[in-house]
Amino acid sequence: MMPRFVGKMGLADAVTVSNAALGFLAAVAATVDVSLAARLILLAAIADALDGVIARRRGGTAVGEYLDSLADVASFGVAPAFLVAAVVLEMRWAGDVGLAVGLAGAAGFVAMAVVRLGLYTAYDSDVAETKGVQTTLAATILAAGVLAGFAEPVVLVPLVYLLAALMVTTIIYPDLHAQDAIIMGVVQALAVLLTGQPGEVFAFGLLFLALAYLFFGPVFYWRRD
Repeated sequence: MMPRFVGKMGLADAVTVSNAALGFLAAVAATVDVSLAARLILLAAIADALDGVIARRRGGTAVGEYLDSLADVASFGVAPAFLVAAVVLEMRWAGDVGLAVGLAGAAGFVAMAVVRLGLYTAYDSDVAETKGVQTTLAATILAAGVLAGFAEPVVLVPLVYLLAALMVTTIIYPDLHAQDAIIMGVVQALAVLLTGQPGEVFAFGLLFLALAYLFFGPVFYWRRD
């Protein structure tokens, strides 16, 4: 008997499912090596971009939109939250109070990611802009920050609260244009593949680009009519 998905899913859907699997691996890796977890989250972000490219070139399927949101919950909601929680638990930041604050922020991040993705699927998936910070961008900022050397709870905990709040704002973020997405993807790939100082440099570059878009994109990023 053939699995039900045979004939109902395409190549883009397979990449989307691999994105979800990478999110799971990142969550597991966070309990052992936060740098590895950060690399897996960035790799999932690359897969998330690729499935869109493949769907536009080869066509999507009826399940693609739903799979994308489900995969994003795993890779850009749960996995980054696990990353922050692992750092807080390992360092026992600010005692029991700090631990509670850190874990509450991580849980809030997951909750807001789920809300944001649901709203996106319902209202924004067919337009070239979206309200609230993209879950992919939020996860990229956290992962790039860890690889760039900002892996302290004093940085990650306030950041996770900020990103959770921004995901459900009404601030409009335009989609990246193709050439900008390619540049971001190349920097992202190099941050994943390279180790030592070169990898840290590209991780810092990725963090700079992501933060620039986070704060200035809604106002200064050019739009097409």
